[in-house]
Amino acid sequence: MTRTLIRNATVVLPNEVVTTSVLVDGGTIAHVGVPAGAAHDELIDASGLHLFPGLIDDQVHFREPGLTHKEDLYTASMACAAGGVTTFLEMPNTNPTTTSQAALVQKLALAERKSIVNYGFYVGATPTNVVELRHARRTPGIKIFVGSSTGDLLVDEQEALETIYGGSTLPICVHAEDETTIRENRERLGEPSSIHDHSRIRDHRAAAIATERICDLAVRHRHRTHILHVSSATELPIIARYLPSGYITAEACIHHLLLNTGDYDRLGTLAQMNPSLKGPEDNEQIWQALRDLTLQVVATDHAPHTLEEKAAPYPRSPSGMPNVQTLLTLMLQQHHLGRCTLPEIARWTALHPALTWDICNKGAIIEGYDADLTLVDLNATRTITNDQQLSKCGWTAFDGVTTTGWPTHTMVGGRLVFADERVDTSVRGAEASYDHDRGGYWARIGEFAP
Repeated sequence: MTRTLIRNATVVLPNEVVTTSVLVDGGTIAHVGVPAGAAHDELIDASGLHLFPGLIDDQVHFREPGLTHKEDLYTASMACAAGGVTTFLEMPNTNPTTTSQAALVQKLALAERKSIVNYGFYVGATPTNVVELRHARRTPGIKIFVGSSTGDLLVDEQEALETIYGGSTLPICVHAEDETTIRENRERLGEPSSIHDHSRIRDHRAAAIATERICDLAVRHRHRTHILHVSSATELPIIARYLPSGYITAEACIHHLLLNTGDYDRLGTLAQMNPSLKGPEDNEQIWQALRDLTLQVVATDHAPHTLEEKAAPYPRSPSGMPNVQTLLTLMLQQHHLGRCTLPEIARWTALHPALTWDICNKGAIIEGYDADLTLVDLNATRTITNDQQLSKCGWTAFDGVTTTGWPTHTMVGGRLVFADERVDTSVRGAEASYDHDRGGYWARIGEFAP
């Protein structure tokens, strides 16, 4: 096995930043703080660079199978590698949907052949597949869409939700928007034709009603639940009220941190996603909720569509945007602006998703953990462009945005998959493994307290 010495890095740990060397032996972090003269086969001189744990994006839509004209596991995982994301967890709304163990195994087989980074796949809930959910394995958990989706993945009837919560044990993640409120808003607006109507239809109230409903289910059934892509300030006191139960975690997405309804005039339908953008005051309160740990995770909800599809007049335009390649540099820019610390970025994008989904041996730079690592140059200033994007869709809503702090190297399982601005497409990631008996974020976060 190859032994790689990452020498003189500024290492970002969960609670501090230290300058030291890290020795990787095969696919494992062998030593943090390496004695002089330690034997190694390869050397990376990391002087002046910061070493982060590889990012874990726990909410992506990589479109394979069935929608591969937009994206596939190969192109999306290349974008991950270039952006410092070393593990992704992918959602079930592909075609066909991932609502059975057989469909899950087929996706895992596809990823084994095609993915350059590590991977995992949720199993989707429907009103009638609780037996599949009860027996699902090799998965981080169950995804429920309590809000508009496609096909049979919408679950908004209370009886069906009670059955899923009472009849399964895997952790659950939820798209929380109230379908009844969305329909009422749409009917009240008549014939929506402006992209601004999207935030009027999928409004604060729709998010708050669904979040309250899901938190109640989670606590009554004592069932671990993760609220995805919190978009509004109205959800935050609801989540905070339920946090002491130990059954709720929640996350923000990069677009709900950095974009708001004021960006519609500039971006048009490129800024259309579900849940919708809200106001600038929501941005600020979501940032504060991350700092005070009302929210624990930052993810992307990477959901690419072609530019032709996005150019359709609203409301025929689809919701979603690509983000895996830009997540880290955008967060580093926020550090540069003083909005967050480097350990906070490492916790929100690596440690906390690993704990939330019980992912084994990932999420931090710790001896014995997997060697999934990202080096960044905090002083590099560059402009994000569509031409850089490795996602098959070929665009980003952040085209033209200048950021300070860029990934320079990405290592997956001890192998460099990104260096010198190039992705090594010969590397393949590995299936993530989970130990759901460990109890998730609230059971384990104390292990990493300062």
